Amino acid sequence: MTEERRIRLLIAKAGLDGHDRGAKIIARALRDAGFEVIYTGLHQTPEMVVSAAIQEDVDGIGLSILSGAHMTLFPEVLRLLKENNAEDIAVFGGGIIPPDDAQKLKEMGVKEIFTPGASTQDIIAWVKENIRPRE
Repeated sequence: MTEERRIRLLIAKAGLDGHDRGAKIIARALRDAGFEVIYTGLHQTPEMVVSAAIQEDVDGIGLSILSGAHMTLFPEVLRLLKENNAEDIAVFGGGIIPPDDAQKLKEMGVKEIFTPGASTQDIIAWVKENIRPRE
């Protein structure tokens, strides 16, 4: 009997956004819920995020963006995942993202957007239902 591998997640702060309290809270809540969580720290470029995700063999990337650069950073992460044949890494995220932009990001391939007020329990439940260990 083989034990199923725990879901591995990368929580990243991309761009010049210096506010990481929410990302740290999410990272800790996901870890406490039984997921393996890698937190990248502040000021990561999309290249650094994707490189870390591939090196760490994660199943999902959670991007936290409060700077307003979500329409640049999310698409660039998606592009780099595709370029590196790693499109099977699910991308989700959160921050101050207007509903119209959230819809556009989902159409581009972002799996879910959580806005301020989303509970950690909602995020944990979403990850449990929507992210699977990669092959």
